[in-house]
Amino acid sequence: MTKELTTAATTATAGTTAPPSAGRDRWEADAVARAARLEALLGDPYDPANPHGLRVLFAADERRIPPAETEALLTEAGVGAEFVPAEYGGLLTRADLLARALRPVFRRDAALGFGYGITSLFAAGAVWAAGTARQRRTVADLLLRGGRIATPHHELAHADALLRDEFTAHPAPGGGHRLSGRGNAAVNAGRADAHVVYARTGPARGPHSHSVLLLEPGRLPAGAWHRLPRAATRGMRGVLFSGLEFHDCPVPEEALVGRPGEGAALALRISQVDRGLICGALTAAADTVLHSAVRAATTGRGGPVARRWLGPLAGAFADLLACDSMATVALRALGLLPDRAPALTAAVKYLVPGLLQEALEELATVLGARGYDHRSPQYGALGKLLRDLPLAGLGHAGTASCQAVIAPQLRALAERSWSTGHEPPPELFRLGAELPPLDYRLLGIAGGGDAMAASLAGSAARLAPFLRTGGRTAALAGLARSFAAELSTLRRACRRLPPYGTTAPAGPAARALGNRYSLVVGAAAVLGVWERQDGTDPFLTDPAWVVLALSRLGERLGMPVPEPPRDCREHVLDELLRRYRSGRGYDLHATALAQ
Repeated sequence: MTKELTTAATTATAGTTAPPSAGRDRWEADAVARAARLEALLGDPYDPANPHGLRVLFAADERRIPPAETEALLTEAGVGAEFVPAEYGGLLTRADLLARALRPVFRRDAALGFGYGITSLFAAGAVWAAGTARQRRTVADLLLRGGRIATPHHELAHADALLRDEFTAHPAPGGGHRLSGRGNAAVNAGRADAHVVYARTGPARGPHSHSVLLLEPGRLPAGAWHRLPRAATRGMRGVLFSGLEFHDCPVPEEALVGRPGEGAALALRISQVDRGLICGALTAAADTVLHSAVRAATTGRGGPVARRWLGPLAGAFADLLACDSMATVALRALGLLPDRAPALTAAVKYLVPGLLQEALEELATVLGARGYDHRSPQYGALGKLLRDLPLAGLGHAGTASCQAVIAPQLRALAERSWSTGHEPPPELFRLGAELPPLDYRLLGIAGGGDAMAASLAGSAARLAPFLRTGGRTAALAGLARSFAAELSTLRRACRRLPPYGTTAPAGPAARALGNRYSLVVGAAAVLGVWERQDGTDPFLTDPAWVVLALSRLGERLGMPVPEPPRDCREHVLDELLRRYRSGRGYDLHATALAQ
């Protein structure tokens, strides 16, 4: 970033910093140290003798079993504490730091991260948001000793043919509920120490139809419930998907989490955390595929990388940095702007899996058939991640759930936020800045506004003076102006949508506008991260990677995008090769890797 632009950005956001708090300056350092320790414990993923390397993880996937030795290592390392808020003796302070602490796990295998424990946090979120003191203590103790919590999903990837079933809970005469129903798809249901169930408690469809129950197997009568056989899935074959079935099972009154009928609201609140973490996890997993592609393009070559691989490699690297920017901003918003995060997290979750899918398909042209050899730790990560990606992102159902959050808000956002909103605090984008802790109880559902539109407009205005200077900064200024113009067009179109409640909120027109909105939000996040660079990393401060990333987003949006300056791809490729040779990851922090 230029010195003039840095000064302009600082002036525009002066006086909006988050209040300092004792101990926050240690949170990031502690999370980075835990990640480094975990990276060292897991060892070189490409070493065939490493019991936690890719060879072993791929073999476990082929046998459709979890990697028991690696899971035992994670338990011994105390990874379960990452899912417990610090006030209950755990290590969870901020969502973005949780993603960084777990990056070494997901870099090796997304299925390992989901199957070992992050889905326990997805289940426990309802308890952190609305549970009683006893429920929180129970869940905290369980996770701190390495236990697991499962929650049956009502919607999973359509391609996996997992049924969408439902539980019902009726009031029992002596208090509590009688629970019936069947859920076929829950990670670790067959070996979980507790279950969180979303059960229908109201007869009519609506926002108050479901309630949340925290079930402890030891407190349920044995004959009234049972675990179902393992469900087969095409992706994440080493993850234990199974289900639960209840037959008029008595559930004590103290199992209710929150208020009766609060299930839908709780699901909307906690899903924001889940969506951001999924995006961070998948981006970390894609890091390994890019590493394999660079290995394939450079091994045995004494000269420069073949010109035909320049576009796929540099483009995929720019996409990974963009996805990391989006996921990081979404996760940081959960602590800094908890009432304005729903639309942002939904847009990022809608966008990131698709961007990664396209990046992986480009890298497939570099890797060729080697990328699908699951016996090869050096090259086989591509085929596995392509198979795991739909299930990790919940496939069509995951996309639809994001659209269901975005579409109903589009008209209101266009009318009330996109022309009058204030820019978010710079801490939202500034890596290393202190933030408030994640508090599930503060997360909003909808209606809190949209800070990203104002951020995009501010970025475009600060870059406007550089439009005629030439070079990379001028190219970036042009792209920022084009995305700001797209937002104005989008605003006019969204104001023509019917008011929410008068028609289906996620119809074809709203879905198309939601897709465009997600791309604009993604561009705003990338620009915000670039603008707030402090100059520590010369590569991230340079506009080259942002120009390439925004050019690719603009093409997906259908904008007329000029060809990036000729040296942009070369500059990005140089950094890609430097990180590969020095053992650094392809994330915003250039994380040091075990080799």
